[in-house]
Amino acid sequence: MAGTTSIAAGEPAAVERGRPDALDSLAHAALARVTGGLSPAAGLLAWYDWAIHLATSPGKQRSLLDKALRQQQRLAQYALRAAVMPDCPACIEPLAQDRRFADPAWQRWPFNVVHQAFLLQQQWWHNATTGVRGVSRHHEDLVTFGGRQLLDMWSPANFPWTNPEVLDAIAASGGASLWRGALNFAEDLRRTLLDETPTGTDGFEVGRNLATTPGKVVYRNRLIELIQYAPATPEVHAEPVLIVPSWIMKYYILDLSPHDSMVKYLVGQGHTVFIVSWKNPGRAERDLGMDDYLRLGVMDALDAVTSIVPGRKVDAVGYCLGGTLLAIAAAAMARDGDERLHGMTLMAAETDFRESGELSLFIDESQLAWLEAIMWDQGYLEGRQMAGAFQLLNSRDLVWSRRVREYLLGERETFNDLMAWNADTTRMPFRMHSEYLRRLYLGNDLAEGRYRVDGRPVVLADIRVPIFAIGTVRDHVAPWQSVYKIHLLSDTEVSFVLTSGGHNAGVVSEPGHPGRSFQVGTRAAGERYVDPQRWRADMPVREGSWWPAWQDWLARRSSGRMAPPPMGGAQGAYAPIADAPGTYARER
Repeated sequence: MAGTTSIAAGEPAAVERGRPDALDSLAHAALARVTGGLSPAAGLLAWYDWAIHLATSPGKQRSLLDKALRQQQRLAQYALRAAVMPDCPACIEPLAQDRRFADPAWQRWPFNVVHQAFLLQQQWWHNATTGVRGVSRHHEDLVTFGGRQLLDMWSPANFPWTNPEVLDAIAASGGASLWRGALNFAEDLRRTLLDETPTGTDGFEVGRNLATTPGKVVYRNRLIELIQYAPATPEVHAEPVLIVPSWIMKYYILDLSPHDSMVKYLVGQGHTVFIVSWKNPGRAERDLGMDDYLRLGVMDALDAVTSIVPGRKVDAVGYCLGGTLLAIAAAAMARDGDERLHGMTLMAAETDFRESGELSLFIDESQLAWLEAIMWDQGYLEGRQMAGAFQLLNSRDLVWSRRVREYLLGERETFNDLMAWNADTTRMPFRMHSEYLRRLYLGNDLAEGRYRVDGRPVVLADIRVPIFAIGTVRDHVAPWQSVYKIHLLSDTEVSFVLTSGGHNAGVVSEPGHPGRSFQVGTRAAGERYVDPQRWRADMPVREGSWWPAWQDWLARRSSGRMAPPPMGGAQGAYAPIADAPGTYARER
């Protein structure tokens, strides 16, 4: 299947509305490297919008002044009480997810007053940047986000003289903690300058202790390797499972260590599992577009699976962007009468991008102009550039708390397999990434019926196979309320899981993982819609991993058991090329 886009073949996506001036593109690309790919124009426009409307809103100004005076009074009263009563109630509590001041040392004077003053200031700035009449929603979100980043940077937890935990560590170690922190900083700086992988990744290697489930590469093209995994049971479920991960990540997040490998779990439950391993693109792949990812990725893999396991429909699974692409493929197949799918699982995958969370802060016309300029120059978007944007979404935990722990306390975080995978970044081809951001994030073409495959629009409501969708509670990339919108866009049966954790850790949630819980419910085809808040309130919480509930859904719908298919199929058309994990997963 070859998708058709509105851009002429071979022409970069950024030139859709006329070829850009090369000098402008080069200038923007150079500046984008200095700003980390962020558009200063986008930030300035948001700040001007907010500042002008606030300057002409005397009622809001008065409200903020009143709040500042009340907070000063509350802080003064608290400071007096805390000086004589160390256990007196706080005047403001941090948000539930804010653990910076959880240590008992922060309750000592004067650090209790210091962190309470910071939390009051944080609350005031949130009020100042929100609720200003006339400010566009996108600009309000940008200003609020920017204000939060600045406050997180200047948190008293980030400086040794205002952080009692750091001072206690210095006293207890005789200053050795700071020396260890300096060594940690020097090592990280050296690795960054030499473009080496982060400290801790040396203990992990793809094919040695990551991505070790036995299997073979049975198909390869210029974009993917298709891996078929060896059976672990005498009989298998009749319908094979094809997994389409996101190309923003290496596939082996779903085949990490043996104890938390989703692939190994499925194989152990009697499923024939195939997975797509995407190539890490470089300059040569700059003109690969969304249509190429659909044709060379999903459809070529599906052709191979149905040839290897003939006469059987396929349970297709898509994760993140891979789920979005799978939904596009399923809609196109339904439109064209292609009935090779048995069911579809969407893991943390958006199909409607109108409420895509804070990631949308980095996506507007101004921001895309800068991104397209730097991609036009490089031919791709660096994985590090994208990883930086993801870190900003949760900078309090992923940036500042980590630096305090490693550089001020001198404590190295224990590296695990998920962190090693996260450090193994991938690139995005220029054309594909521009098309994806413009057509899906900015235009929301898929949800609104404008996304075209083979020159004709596809509609998710055409899909008739059952859908199993997973959202995660703390997802900064694909908020669960956005994932839940599959209920609005499809008319088929939808089983929905809401699981604890974030975009990655919530999906890699193996049985036995401590502290995991989930909710699950099914809407039959034709049943009335229930909004996400009501759904969450009504569904009972179940302790443990959601994997067994999903596996039960797969097994319950299976048409029976059969002998495992031979690796690559009986005809030899897909004879094994190499052992898993193949070559594409090892590319840097």
